[in-house]
Amino acid sequence: MKRQLIFLITGFLFSLNSQGMVPAFACHTDSINDGPYFVKVYENIIARWVENNQFRERYISPVRFPEIKKNFNLSFNYEDLENVFLLKPDYKQNYTNVDSIGIITDVHGEYHTYINLLRANGIIDKNLQWNFGTGHLVVIGDVFDRGQMVTEILWHLFGLEKEAERSGGRVHLLLGNHELMVLCNELDYINEKYNKVELISGIKYSDLFSGNSVLGIWLRSKPVMITINKILFVHAGISMEMIYRNLGISRVNRLFSTRILANERTAVSKNEELAFLNGNNGPLWYRGYFEDSSFCENKIDSILNFYRTDHIVVGHTPAKRARSFFNNKILGIDTGIMYELPGEILIYKNGSFFKCCPRGSRTKL
Repeated sequence: MKRQLIFLITGFLFSLNSQGMVPAFACHTDSINDGPYFVKVYENIIARWVENNQFRERYISPVRFPEIKKNFNLSFNYEDLENVFLLKPDYKQNYTNVDSIGIITDVHGEYHTYINLLRANGIIDKNLQWNFGTGHLVVIGDVFDRGQMVTEILWHLFGLEKEAERSGGRVHLLLGNHELMVLCNELDYINEKYNKVELISGIKYSDLFSGNSVLGIWLRSKPVMITINKILFVHAGISMEMIYRNLGISRVNRLFSTRILANERTAVSKNEELAFLNGNNGPLWYRGYFEDSSFCENKIDSILNFYRTDHIVVGHTPAKRARSFFNNKILGIDTGIMYELPGEILIYKNGSFFKCCPRGSRTKL
């Protein structure tokens, strides 16, 4: 009976892995497995990972990459890694005439919840590949911290981005406060697993996302704010003070990319504008929509008019369900995934918003 039980469990895990449900190394629950991380050293790309508590490192090439791709169930090719080193940030980030938008936020390393929500709501198929046609997927920050499958989510999004583009769609990953913290070497909230990865590899966690790594460059190219169809997407929110300061989308994205992510926190704190953007009333930390009792519809109208949008969609402040204020002018969609709740995603379709559960049912907002 015991041998039969072991056989059934092993078969179940293998079936999940064969469908792309989990990366190959994630099946080893009694040891630390993480990666890969790709870094450029001179003209060579090196893969680094932890496998069964052992640090591995290997030069890769177009010929060697298929083995890495298979071992980690990656959905992209070697040239996609090379292309990252040619990336340049797009500060404007304005898109129009998009029929369908899927929005998720604050997944915090909870890979299975993230995958279940996307699959149940038709954004990816059973093989975890793009299934959303010319639609756009927006991830409003905070992939990092708390959970123990951050790397897996990042690589899935990295590959999904390429698949969406081939179908005429787009994947937008926005920076949240936890991306900012990790990229700026503030590691208070990383999962214990990644502390062990540091010890095994001898590499500080933030250095795995350095400016010469694939994930580090890719993340640093991402915006803080974008608009699609007169909908503004930002991790935490837009305060009235941002309007008083005349902080448009391009300027905010440029300052985060070229100044805030490029400097230590102490240097940022010495510049008044940068300190504001990185503070409680900045776009990655603001909670006023949910915690400021004086926040009213006139204020949100002023914000919407300034950015020439009709809606703002945010994460950052968790609740059990997606929330709507002032007739969908503000939508809050952090649904507690970091607390291991089932979560929800938001779907925009033909001018209407729907909150969607892990079973795929939709409720119009």
